[in-house]
Amino acid sequence: MIVSVHPKLPMRNKAMTKSYYCNSLSFDVIGTDEFPEYLMLRKDDIEIHFFLFENLNPKENYGQIYLRSKDIDKLYQSLLDNGVPIHPNGKLGNRPWGQKEFSLLDPDHNLLTFGQSLIED
Repeated sequence: MIVSVHPKLPMRNKAMTKSYYCNSLSFDVIGTDEFPEYLMLRKDDIEIHFFLFENLNPKENYGQIYLRSKDIDKLYQSLLDNGVPIHPNGKLGNRPWGQKEFSLLDPDHNLLTFGQSLIED
């Protein structure tokens, strides 16, 4: 039985990735720092893992993940209040597919899209 998924995204520099996710997005480091080529982060009930790819060209990176939120307005405002850049084409808005979404690009141009259903459960 599958119980969860932890996406793995490329990173060029572990310290830069760790700083962005921990300082800008309030993730916590989990696991150990013994492995310089791997990073595991957690926020609330999700984990994102990263693998070192020093030669990654950010403009050619198509890494993407979709993160569900229960209070997207509050999350979006907290990121704005902390000066976190929002993707220019990904400002908070209602989408025709029934989601309220916004997007960010991390330092390696991994696309992080945050969404909440417009239909209440």
